[in-house]
Amino acid sequence: MSPEQPLERAAAEAAAAAQQSQQYALVLAAVQAAQIVQQQQVQPPVCQHHHGPQQAPAVGKWIAIGVAGSVGAISLALSAIAVAVGAVAVTCCLLVLRSMWREIQRGRL
Repeated sequence: MSPEQPLERAAAEAAAAAQQSQQYALVLAAVQAAQIVQQQQVQPPVCQHHHGPQQAPAVGKWIAIGVAGSVGAISLALSAIAVAVGAVAVTCCLLVLRSMWREIQRGRL
């Protein structure tokens, strides 16, 4: 073995190692590119427009509706009571007038 032979052999191995490391770098870049493409396909699309500030639920609106409904129900109940009282009063008046009419017809008054 001459001293040049191991040196040439080492140079050839270094060149082969450099070429192999370039191949590894290309393979690694291809794997990373495939992972990026796969992540982009899995992720949902990002919303591009601006949503305004989140509004709180309209609690006041429902309270107003409840109060208005309660007032309406109470007024309806009171009007039904008023109609019933009026019907009783008219019935009593009619009974009194009928009895008076009968007595007039009989000649007692």
